[in-house]
Amino acid sequence: MSPKRINVALQGGGALGAFTWGVLERLLEDDRIEIAAVSGASAGAMNAVVLADGFGQGGRTGAHAALRRFWEGVSRAGASSPYRRTPMMKFLGAFAPAWASWSAWADAMTRVASPYDLNPLNINPLRDVVDELVDFERVRACEQLGVFIAATNVETGKVRVFKRDELTADHVMASACLPLIFQAVEIGGTPYWDGGYMGNPPLFPLFDANDSADVLIVQINPLTRKGAPRTAPDILARIDEITFNASLLRELRAIEFVQRLLAENRIEHSRYKDILVHVIEDERALAKFGAGADMNTDLAFFEELRKIGHATCARWLTTHFEALGARSTVDLRAMFAGE
Repeated sequence: MSPKRINVALQGGGALGAFTWGVLERLLEDDRIEIAAVSGASAGAMNAVVLADGFGQGGRTGAHAALRRFWEGVSRAGASSPYRRTPMMKFLGAFAPAWASWSAWADAMTRVASPYDLNPLNINPLRDVVDELVDFERVRACEQLGVFIAATNVETGKVRVFKRDELTADHVMASACLPLIFQAVEIGGTPYWDGGYMGNPPLFPLFDANDSADVLIVQINPLTRKGAPRTAPDILARIDEITFNASLLRELRAIEFVQRLLAENRIEHSRYKDILVHVIEDERALAKFGAGADMNTDLAFFEELRKIGHATCARWLTTHFEALGARSTVDLRAMFAGE
């Protein structure tokens, strides 16, 4: 029996991208599934290029190993980060770096001084990790996997999607460029910021990427949270979640609209593909880490997220594998009903 071919769309979310690491591991372990193409922004973009690099080096086994090397490398690069949890914080199940005076000071500084002032040499340890651990020649040559990386054009405010055969470390760093922390990344004379603002993750490049109609979204930014946040860090964190989910909701609305028109035979089926939408997420598990968790580079934290992602994907496959290639497992009409 041939494996089911799917497209995978990876959200950005800083350190929470280690959840995606676990999801990808579980997908790689399942011979019934073949990843045909992947799109991503920010941390999702990094997972995407590491996946392609690993595939080019050694197929599924190579991709599995490459993902681990990358996240271990990110942890080493962040070894001096003040966001790492202490053993007592881990024991208490708490992680709230916003409690720290350093965090409050750093946040205040970004409001009055830009990265051009605070970081004139544009030092970014993550760039060193990407340069060291990702072979972009191998990424560009990985024809078995389509790769699409989103960045935000600073001048136009529009999303720009870069394809596998043009990718370099600059494109990945552009996709992960938070403008209050890093200087804009220039590509071809155009400045770019984090792709999460306008494509988190970008879905539209996957519609015509191959013969698969399945788009599996790995979501790490919660869509919903009960109640209104009351502390300043929690308010800012919720603003970020809403901002970085906005583009995804716009694309899902568009898919739902086309699905409705197809179901009512108001447009031609020969001209429009009925996209089958699936989402892997665990909002409850990720929400417990609190505001600021996306900056934690503790390897134990990454491993915890990886295990959550792996288990979440395993449960999803048990419940929904048969739907792949047949139907959506997300009811988009219900999602947007009553707006």
